[in-house]
Amino acid sequence: MQGKIALEEHFAIPETLQDSAGFVPGAYWDELQHRLLDIQDTRLRQMDAHGIELMILSLNAPAVQAITDRKRAIEVARRANDVLAEECAKRPDRFRAFAALPLQDPEAAAQELARCVKDLGFVGALVNGFSQDATQGDGKDLLYYDLPQYRPFWAEVAALDVPFYLHPRNPLPQDSRIYDGHPWLMGPTWAFAQETAVHALRLIGSGLFDEHPSLQIVLGHMGEGIPYMLWRIDHRNAWVKLPPKHPAKRKFVEYFAQNFHITTSGNFRTQTLIDAILELGSERVMFSTDWPFENVDHAADWFDATSISEADRLKIGRTNAMRLFKLAL
Repeated sequence: MQGKIALEEHFAIPETLQDSAGFVPGAYWDELQHRLLDIQDTRLRQMDAHGIELMILSLNAPAVQAITDRKRAIEVARRANDVLAEECAKRPDRFRAFAALPLQDPEAAAQELARCVKDLGFVGALVNGFSQDATQGDGKDLLYYDLPQYRPFWAEVAALDVPFYLHPRNPLPQDSRIYDGHPWLMGPTWAFAQETAVHALRLIGSGLFDEHPSLQIVLGHMGEGIPYMLWRIDHRNAWVKLPPKHPAKRKFVEYFAQNFHITTSGNFRTQTLIDAILELGSERVMFSTDWPFENVDHAADWFDATSISEADRLKIGRTNAMRLFKLAL
């Protein structure tokens, strides 16, 4: 399929490059860092060769979210966004941008998102999971965005009317004991999805989408496992009649169908895609590759041949993203 739009596609700046060093064996690091730092050369050739018209670019992980000093997090986020704006301006026909945000400071994050959307033309934000803030103390240095201090930030996201991509990061060592002795479970194999799914469910359960019903959240990797658990989340122990223990007013499946979108990034399996379409509808699924951590050809060759209707292929590959991100191509 020609004209695909991909929206979980990463880059790095020198300040964040080493954050990605542990995701591939040493022998592959030279290639990965080239892929991360390149925007206008190899990346464009890969896009041309595999029918991708546009990539929405975002900073690598965990990057800003792992900077425990607030001032430094704000500086790096702004630096990354300025670099990305300059690169996108060179080829506005091929690239758009997601803002990196210093959510250690909700007010600063809201201001930076507004700057990126209003002044730089960004189409939303991509944030790498929870943020770390050394000023919190008392074991509260991990910040999830369902916490009360983030309600003004979410109000700004809703007012700007842009999507928020919740991207994975690994849990910290103190929260990773279940993986002890099995390091292969960390990262994209399992820990990424588990961490991100819990964060997304926290957002839903907090009542955030009752307060801001227009908010739109994007999850990669076919939804981090959530679409296939929605019935159980809503119906566990259904014979026991007890009120819910969370503030959310409706069933989780309703919020997921109205406030979430998922992408195919790094999860190129037809059976999984069909399950996602059956659960959410093809209007809520979008194509992505997860470059440079996955190959463009693996994503594109699979998607172009996968056993779905041509109408769904067009929606998932292109028009859903155009509608969500208000793209005029």
